[in-house]
Amino acid sequence: MSVAPQDHPYESVDPETALKYAIQHIKGDRAEIIEGVIEYVVPTWGHERAITSIRRQLDSRLIELDCEPGVGNLDLPGSPNWYVPDLAVVPSRLVDEDRVLVPDQTLLVVKVTSDSDGDTDRVVKRRRYAEYGAPLYLLVDRQERTCTLYAAPGPLGYTSVSGPHPFGTAISLPEPFGIELATDRF
Repeated sequence: MSVAPQDHPYESVDPETALKYAIQHIKGDRAEIIEGVIEYVVPTWGHERAITSIRRQLDSRLIELDCEPGVGNLDLPGSPNWYVPDLAVVPSRLVDEDRVLVPDQTLLVVKVTSDSDGDTDRVVKRRRYAEYGAPLYLLVDRQERTCTLYAAPGPLGYTSVSGPHPFGTAISLPEPFGIELATDRF
């Protein structure tokens, strides 16, 4: 016996929720959704070196702040976006294996550009992270060999910008970090 189509109301399935559910269940790959397009995250060794350098410099301060650094998913509810930052710093109390976080729950989001996604990181993600309240967005631009720190997010973007600074110039991370971040290993 077949079931009539009206007995399964597929039209009630929210496409945003369905897409974000699917992206979380891709096995073996890190993937994100950028303006509705699925993109695979494939970091290089140079990319990872920059992230490792940042993590090492933040480690002692993160212990004091009771925060966790990681690459967990960030949802941007109400938009076709699901980001996987290169590094996000979040309070330890928010870290749970199954919990999905949003940008305003972070203390810092770091993105390292690659040849394939540099413009997306410079423009689209910067705008979206500000719109969704990420307090600090550090852009490590490997193509331009610069670092830029964006702060004071709002619906129209970040209102405070430090940079772009050439690699080798220390970046001042404001409180709660209060440290100078060396950029010579990027």
